[in-house]
Amino acid sequence: MSPRPSANRTQLLSRADGGGNHIYNEILRELPRNEFGVVLPKLELVRLQPRQVLHEAGDTLKSAYFCNTGLISILSVLSDGKTVEVGVLGKEGLVGLPLIAGFRTSANRAVVQIEGTALRVDGDALAVILRECPRLERKLQQFSQIMAMQATQIAACNRLHEVEERLARWLLMSADRVGSAALALTQEVLGQMLGTRRSSVTVAAGILQKAGLISYTRGDVKIVQRAKLEQAACECYGLMRRQVEVWQSQTD
Repeated sequence: MSPRPSANRTQLLSRADGGGNHIYNEILRELPRNEFGVVLPKLELVRLQPRQVLHEAGDTLKSAYFCNTGLISILSVLSDGKTVEVGVLGKEGLVGLPLIAGFRTSANRAVVQIEGTALRVDGDALAVILRECPRLERKLQQFSQIMAMQATQIAACNRLHEVEERLARWLLMSADRVGSAALALTQEVLGQMLGTRRSSVTVAAGILQKAGLISYTRGDVKIVQRAKLEQAACECYGLMRRQVEVWQSQTD
């Protein structure tokens, strides 16, 4: 569910920050050269560690993060401390979207699920950048709509579909974003993301593994048969992908 490549994508493949680190974030890579030149000096490469919280619900948003590699979950946090995932993103997106609309606080928790890197930008600096970079602003608005659509579909999914279908959907979404069939994930993490008990995840993973769709050992999941896993997933995975493709066809 990544943005559609632009006409000059090929010449942007070697983009790097000032320290020579490759930039994989697709929003940044799609920027015209003049806007990229404005943004680049304001970016700081940071390491993302598993279970690292980028911001809590209610926090003042001091920074935004262009995810470069890895996987980040957006969680809804209830008063009793329970959480459920309402969004997931990788190199296609940005954490800190309320800043794009001029809001300064977060409604959700953002937590790293798979280690990687991000390009951090100060919130005040981002506000200035957006006034100078209309293409970046538009792309972030479009990504905001994708995340909103994703949240509503995931809410329906968690209410209506069986755990093994939801697990298949989540593994496919995660693999798409990290670009790998191998995912470093524990049952505890999977349970939190799906809003279900760890024992239910164990049963669901066992069903998918017995069918030969995934291999699962402690802390590691590998997609073995991608096409069949897509068939085992609920319709939500396909619905979200198709909606993004429709929107991408409508962008310049």
